[in-house]
Amino acid sequence: MLSRKIAPAALSAAVAVLLLIAGCGTLENGRGWGQDAIFPINGQRVARAACDAFFSPQTLLPLAGALALQIDGFDQKISDWAVGHTPIFGSPSNADIMSDYLRDALILEALGMPLMTPSGDTLGEWGPAKLKGYAVEFGAIGAVGAVTEGLKVGMHRHRPDGSDDMSFPSGHTSAAFSCATLANRNLYSFDGSEDVRPVLEIANTVLAAGVGWARVEGGKHYPSDVLVGAALGHFLTAFIHDAFMNLPKDSKVDFDFFPVENGGGIELTFRF
Repeated sequence: MLSRKIAPAALSAAVAVLLLIAGCGTLENGRGWGQDAIFPINGQRVARAACDAFFSPQTLLPLAGALALQIDGFDQKISDWAVGHTPIFGSPSNADIMSDYLRDALILEALGMPLMTPSGDTLGEWGPAKLKGYAVEFGAIGAVGAVTEGLKVGMHRHRPDGSDDMSFPSGHTSAAFSCATLANRNLYSFDGSEDVRPVLEIANTVLAAGVGWARVEGGKHYPSDVLVGAALGHFLTAFIHDAFMNLPKDSKVDFDFFPVENGGGIELTFRF
């Protein structure tokens, strides 16, 4: 089967990515991955992370696409065409299998990369840093899974293949984009070439998109289920990671409170 030939290649590619970017390095402030995670909790950083995550194109564009698909039944039409033609994966069963393999490749990459990052010069520094960093990453993945499951139970949308009523949103896709977001964030903890990093970020996003499309070809989800899953996976993961990893990263959005007569105000500043 095609899927059984491609799947090992996908997993091997994830391992190759880890080896390609592996190399000791530190963050811009000289600290290692996870050393400053969780504490101290900075309210302004949390607010900025929420703004950055929400206004990210990886959140807003999929949501806009999901809304657009509600026009003139495009959601149903694309789903029917994809299941009938299966242009990428060849059959619904292949697509179903590949969605698992591609998602697992992203999980392997996202959770394997931190082991190769510098997190202190001694075991006493390295161990706690890894525990804190992984607490944030597992927290993000867990939050995405919990919210996805809650929406599935609340929405009761039937799948295209009629197997159950847990279609909205796509859990495979939200998990894939969650892990792709983590992997892309973790790339900045390596001493890698600035030319290579954007290529790897695009590759991770394409893999996550492949998971989503496989769910459509497999008849497990409508395109809008996949797009909302992508937006959800990116938004929650980017927010939790950026809010609690405490990395030295400039925000694209400045979020400030200021006092005014008889109250206060909020100022949002966007950088382009």
